[in-house]
Amino acid sequence: MSTYDISDIDGPSENGADPAAVLRLAERLVELLGIEAPALVPKGVVVRDELHHAIHDGLPANRGRIRFALEAIRIGVAAGSGSLALVQRIDRVLGV
Repeated sequence: MSTYDISDIDGPSENGADPAAVLRLAERLVELLGIEAPALVPKGVVVRDELHHAIHDGLPANRGRIRFALEAIRIGVAAGSGSLALVQRIDRVLGV
């Protein structure tokens, strides 16, 4: 089993206050899913797109859609994968 340290994937740790940093995590999640679990890429795209629209529209992201997509990814990826680490980080930052 491999583990990935993503603690510095965006530079300094964010506390959810920087939507652009969370969006970068979601973009990285889509990239890793393409490698580790291609069938789950659409779920990663849901997370990324919700965050993108929230930033663009200046409105809160749809936490329900994000939570549902993250849970589907969490179930479908391997333990110790980079995708799972990113899901956990996004979940922690957004508090979904």
